[in-house]
Amino acid sequence: MRDSRQTILVTGAGSGFGEALVKRFARAGFAVGVTDIDAGRAESVLKEIVQQGGSGFAAAMDVTSQSAWEGVYQQVIDHWGGLDVLVNNAGVAAAGRLEDTPLEHWQWVLDTDLVSVIRGCHRFIPLLRQQGRGHIVNVASFAGMTPVPEVSAYATAKAGVVALSEQLRVDLAGSGVGVTLVCPAYVQTRLLETFRSNDERHRKMAERWMAKSNVTAEAVAEQIFKAVRKRRFLVLTHSETRWLWRFRRWFPERYFRMMIKVSDKLKSRRRA
Repeated sequence: MRDSRQTILVTGAGSGFGEALVKRFARAGFAVGVTDIDAGRAESVLKEIVQQGGSGFAAAMDVTSQSAWEGVYQQVIDHWGGLDVLVNNAGVAAAGRLEDTPLEHWQWVLDTDLVSVIRGCHRFIPLLRQQGRGHIVNVASFAGMTPVPEVSAYATAKAGVVALSEQLRVDLAGSGVGVTLVCPAYVQTRLLETFRSNDERHRKMAERWMAKSNVTAEAVAEQIFKAVRKRRFLVLTHSETRWLWRFRRWFPERYFRMMIKVSDKLKSRRRA
């Protein structure tokens, strides 16, 4: 039988955006599915939620594994009988130009950041369609909406998530299933723990940009929560990216020249 509570399943929920999301939705009364590749982190987050009066389950999950998706799907059915919100949040990052990024890094990023989103949607959409209601949240990146120097693999994967989400929005129209695409810029999370690059300067640069960000994971979670409630499609989490997104659409050549200047700065630092 279908559980009467609203329910949410979040991948990569052991830290960062995912942790903030399950806590925000739990405060709103949702039962939460806390999944993470690190079982200890998932259990720790769920324990905090339960201590605050929430409920749900925790599961170790490698989003690149189809069998893991099947297992979590079965847990959703066993615990709740259905699902209201699926959040494809788990992700990794790598930096470098296309030719400087090893193919194994490309495969790793594409499998984790893009194919895992496809797997999640592919597994759960039939259930959501059958219910006649639900919501899918796909976490991409602003790097997936606009060219950014020297993040070829990451930007390509996230651009795929953008395209997939736009396609889902069309395909699911009229089904009762909503779609939200989230494109954050830099936020201080644990993303750099698994970061890959053959140039240490990339890590240092990412650390600096994260440190400068005044947008928190909790603020992003709040924006996503409101977008799901209002069934809003696009969430640009940073005010500066909302401006840049419009600037690129209105003045594509000027935006391209601006990115070339950024690229030239990176090249000069690499030669230094």
